Amino acid sequence: MLTAIKLLHTLIWALLAASILALPITAVMRRFRWATILTGLVLLECSVLALNGGKCPFTDLAARFTTDRANNFDIYLPDWLAQYNKLIFGALFIAGELVVLKCWLRERYAASSHIEHSPS
Repeated sequence: MLTAIKLLHTLIWALLAASILALPITAVMRRFRWATILTGLVLLECSVLALNGGKCPFTDLAARFTTDRANNFDIYLPDWLAQYNKLIFGALFIAGELVVLKCWLRERYAASSHIEHSPS
């Protein structure tokens, strides 16, 4: 059972990590709808963590099946990454959101400049 929990936890982590890493790419490609979807997905996960005292619910579930409490006892990640996961991906998320904001504002400015300067 612990193996299944760790596998599912790792798969969900990979989806969220990929979402965070994809944010600036969607921004540069001007795919702002996708950026919004990815942001919503990450914020949903943040809400789940906040409602569970800052821990993933899979951590509590995995704890029922082992006495191990290493940083990665509940997920297939290197110990150092499991330990600093929130710090690393939190910083990457904020950086990605800043890229999204910059690209979106640039797009809006370009669109408004085009409208203002177009012949009547």
